[in-house]
Amino acid sequence: MNINGRVWKYGDNVNTDYIIPGRYMELTEPEEMAKHAMEGLDPTFVANVQKGDIIVAGNYFGCGSSREHAPLVLKYVGVGCVLAESYARIFYRNAINIGLPALECPGIAKSVEQGDDLMLDLGIGTVSNVRTEKELQFTPLPPFMLEVLDAGGLVPYLRRLDKW
Repeated sequence: MNINGRVWKYGDNVNTDYIIPGRYMELTEPEEMAKHAMEGLDPTFVANVQKGDIIVAGNYFGCGSSREHAPLVLKYVGVGCVLAESYARIFYRNAINIGLPALECPGIAKSVEQGDDLMLDLGIGTVSNVRTEKELQFTPLPPFMLEVLDAGGLVPYLRRLDKW
């Protein structure tokens, strides 16, 4: 599984209120919530993000509340992947469960700039920066997690297995 996209770079401690401000929790449709993705941190994000773009962040991405809405709005706005130094565990699990790749990549925050193009190979755990021609290793996902992502999330994965 490969992902190619343009970088949206953010720092450490990007919390779930930055990703989807709490005032939008009354919305019920993911498409409506996605119109407010990253609004708490970057009001230009939704207007400029393109399908497949990649969020790169520092440490503890997705900290704060345990709301599943945070990775969901990123997926619905078209983000192809989140690469971070580290994650809040609940955000990480929620991202995988809804089908949004969340990858831990040591050194990524210092290795890319806003707007860089990245190429990821989820199978072997590499990320290549087109501009610098440098390659980093990220913590590869186990095969069953790749299957969950390939299915589009945990629920579609379980339906494929006819276990639901």
